[in-house]
Amino acid sequence: MESVKEFILGLDVLLIAAMVLPVLFVVYLFFYDRRQSEHSVLRNYPILGKVRYFLEKIGPELRQYLFDNDSEGRPFSRRQFENIVKRGKYLHDLIGFGSQRDFEESGFYIKNTLFPKQLEELDVDEEPKVKTKAYTIYHDGLFYRKEKRGDVEESPWLLRDEDAVVIGEGLAHPFRVKGLIGMSAMSYGSLGERAITALSQGLGRAKGAWMNTGEGGLSPYHLKGDVDLIVQIGPGLFGVRDEDGNFDWQELGRKAEIPQVRAFELKLGQGAKLRGGHVEGSKVTPDIAEIRGVRPYQSVDSPNRFRQFDDVPSMINWVERIRSYTGKPVGIKIVVGGYESVEPLARYMAESGQGPDFITVDGGEGGTGASFQELADSVGLPNKTALMLTDTILRKHGVRDRVKLIASGKLVTPDQAAIALGMGADLINIARGFMISVGCIQALRCHSNECPVGVATTDPDLQRALVVEEKEYRVTNYVLSLRRGLFRLAGAAGLSSPVKLGHEHIIYKDRSGAIVPLHRIIQNLEQETLSEKAAI
Repeated sequence: MESVKEFILGLDVLLIAAMVLPVLFVVYLFFYDRRQSEHSVLRNYPILGKVRYFLEKIGPELRQYLFDNDSEGRPFSRRQFENIVKRGKYLHDLIGFGSQRDFEESGFYIKNTLFPKQLEELDVDEEPKVKTKAYTIYHDGLFYRKEKRGDVEESPWLLRDEDAVVIGEGLAHPFRVKGLIGMSAMSYGSLGERAITALSQGLGRAKGAWMNTGEGGLSPYHLKGDVDLIVQIGPGLFGVRDEDGNFDWQELGRKAEIPQVRAFELKLGQGAKLRGGHVEGSKVTPDIAEIRGVRPYQSVDSPNRFRQFDDVPSMINWVERIRSYTGKPVGIKIVVGGYESVEPLARYMAESGQGPDFITVDGGEGGTGASFQELADSVGLPNKTALMLTDTILRKHGVRDRVKLIASGKLVTPDQAAIALGMGADLINIARGFMISVGCIQALRCHSNECPVGVATTDPDLQRALVVEEKEYRVTNYVLSLRRGLFRLAGAAGLSSPVKLGHEHIIYKDRSGAIVPLHRIIQNLEQETLSEKAAI
């Protein structure tokens, strides 16, 4: 009996403490916040102020899940996000009832034909089949979903050999591409090893795709899958530098001997940041530091530009040296700010007979792990304008056939990619679409090393969320569905292959309903470039 009384008394004490302690804590916060000098709201309204800051803290999540409609949200709307997820998880690209696009707004469209191509008329390589895994939903209720992952065989949706895009034709080791979509530059360090591994293995399974290593250098995780690699070299020379930070030609040679390495890219600029790359010290693990040739757990900033060259002739000279040394294609990644960004390059290519094998045109709407707001918002032209300008100037100087153009910047769906191809691109780079396919939820914490789903972090505890064996199949499915969509669009335009998309297949509609063929926009662009050249 005594033990029962003691137990009841103990419960009473616990209940009293449970009621009193929170009250005391609130009182403490009240008087503490009344005296602090940092936050004006908390000095006058300590309790309501705490509620305000709490709601402000979770505001992005509230907007993302409760208040934004399907077409709102940045950088990607809920509709765009779900489109990527469904392609990767379910190999599903169907919608019901109709498009949610606002057809009153201005925008680009793909011109269809009265007599589209049938499936058997498409110039598509359907063998060998890709063995992947996708989910099937058996029940999707309000509180319960039943789904199961199963084995799937899917067509690779590759170009035929005669339509393959060849980068560096005539070189000892040209890069033949049979899929028009690959992974844009994302460094190990910006992403964790599990994300890089899942991307490598997923893209390798799909065949015909490629990975750009990003300026962080080639890591063992990029090599996990059987995927072609473009090794990017940034101004910091990470991965090809010696202990003093100088360019290491022997290390470049070692990288070039790796069979999966198919090309090199010099990063002159990135759409979201016209500056050198930045990685927080918390992300720089000993493994990353060794790959990059830097010190562990110290923030890494690469220079704004290469110190090895400072004009077009010296840059092209460097491109030529790397190409001669490796025997493999060399390209450049640029951000177009206007006519003068491309004209000197095209003119020198025409005069010298030299130049890069490919140019990656990155639009200002592109993403990044870390940048400054003013650079991301207002520096560098958007992708479509930059792509058309670059293509136009290269054609004007008669050098367009010597260089391949890779378009980059929010091209995460087949129609966006097809429009870019019609505007002059030869290939398409995607970064954030692939991030979403491995689990990214747009938490917008890429710069903090606190990615809650283990994608943009090197924290081993947070990376537990990313299961490579599951996510790699989503990467495979996503790229397969994009390629399938490109062939579907080509067929609708009366073409046997998406490589045949050109200016004549794209049309622009303004808000008043007037339509303008793309070739007329190009003509206007040519006149504007001539006027700008005269002004310079």
